[in-house]
Amino acid sequence: MNLQKKEEKVLENNKKKKAFSMPDSYIILFILLILATIATYIIPSGAFERDEGNLVPTVIPDSYTQIQGEPIGFMDFFLSIQTGMIEAADIIFLVLIIGGSFAIIESTSAINAGIMQLINKTRDKKILLVISVCTVFSIAGFLGILHTAVIAFIPVGIIIARAFKLDAIVGVALVYLGAYSGYTIAGLDPVTTGFGQQIAGLPVFSGLWYRFIIYLFILVSSIIYIFYYIRKIENNPDRSIMGNKRFNTEHQEIEDNLPFTGLRKVILLYFVTCLTIYTVGVFRSDWGLNEMAAIFLVIGIGTAIIARMNPNNFVKQFVKGAQGMIYPALIVGLARSIVVILENGAILDTIVQGIASVIEPLPAAIGAFGMYIFNLLFNLIVTSGSGQAAIVMPIMAPLADIIGTTRQVAVLAYNMGDGFTNTIAPTSGILMASIAVGGVSWVKWLRFMLPLLCIWILIGTVALFVAIAINLGPF
Repeated sequence: MNLQKKEEKVLENNKKKKAFSMPDSYIILFILLILATIATYIIPSGAFERDEGNLVPTVIPDSYTQIQGEPIGFMDFFLSIQTGMIEAADIIFLVLIIGGSFAIIESTSAINAGIMQLINKTRDKKILLVISVCTVFSIAGFLGILHTAVIAFIPVGIIIARAFKLDAIVGVALVYLGAYSGYTIAGLDPVTTGFGQQIAGLPVFSGLWYRFIIYLFILVSSIIYIFYYIRKIENNPDRSIMGNKRFNTEHQEIEDNLPFTGLRKVILLYFVTCLTIYTVGVFRSDWGLNEMAAIFLVIGIGTAIIARMNPNNFVKQFVKGAQGMIYPALIVGLARSIVVILENGAILDTIVQGIASVIEPLPAAIGAFGMYIFNLLFNLIVTSGSGQAAIVMPIMAPLADIIGTTRQVAVLAYNMGDGFTNTIAPTSGILMASIAVGGVSWVKWLRFMLPLLCIWILIGTVALFVAIAINLGPF
């Protein structure tokens, strides 16, 4: 009798588990889209005047005025989705082209064979592999060359995680968190740090020594956290956040004894050479997303030629790879639609003005901390580094003068605020595309990322107060 009751209880619990499932990322973004629309009916419309003479139109301080705005209507709500897709077209097509090109490379097994060679040499030195991968990507992030490009390398992280029999979260984290450990501080990134300091009237890339110290703390904390998670799921596979389905079914199994032939070495060398050319182009010719898409087309076509792939087979493989990227590609556009609604409802500037009026009368330390917290939260809405700098830095720079702290501290507050919450913002096309490529839902990524984000925010808080204490200046 007791056995029967136990069985009935187990069946009942299983039914409850089946009845509840975490909402898909598309559902979460659609709910946020609805909330953004409702906000246009509650928050008054307003706008700052903007100086159009800069690379990005920048806000003119003390120019805020309330304007006659129109809340988002029924048709505008659905039109915003299409507009978001159009505005995010560069990222969307980049994701599709990356998917197609990687399918061509994967059909040759060149990357898989190269990574298996690396793994076989570091089989008993897993921590060394984690440190190496994260550090390499973080340096690229610190230099500002691997912000949007991080999407392209997620498949590499997945291959590493699959070879070590871990889970997709580890694969995404190795690449994404590696890159963002550097990008959160972005010491030499002209688009975020350089632009922000230029607006604040500071020497570009000044205070680099201090940013480098913060970067080291962020990187070390990320490596320790990733390795802690790896150890946790190795000791108990049930503790994997991904559950029983550790990888997307589209992620292929890797052969343990995959030979690293001469042809595969040539293909891998060609792949690295093309990426090196892109990196040089970023620094010398201001290359961006469109150039990256072009480079990946060159990679895909060149790989097919080297491997002597049949043209029809090339098209078949490329289209199949692009089809596998439809989910992350479209999610980028939906994330952008949220910003479209807030911009069309003219409430972003009102939010900034409201926060500025709260911070202005505060003491220096509390005011600077207020700037930091505001940027952390505002970045959930505007995830573009240059876009956020254009909106907040013209206000925060003079605000720093008023509350009695340095403008370098204000830029630092913007820097860390812009960088840290990029790792969880559902409005970030880069994040949503990266985790979708890895086959990780936003909810599961959030569960993984929140503890580390809290550590990053704590490190940033200490760094901010130290900067205030030492009166961190222009140099």
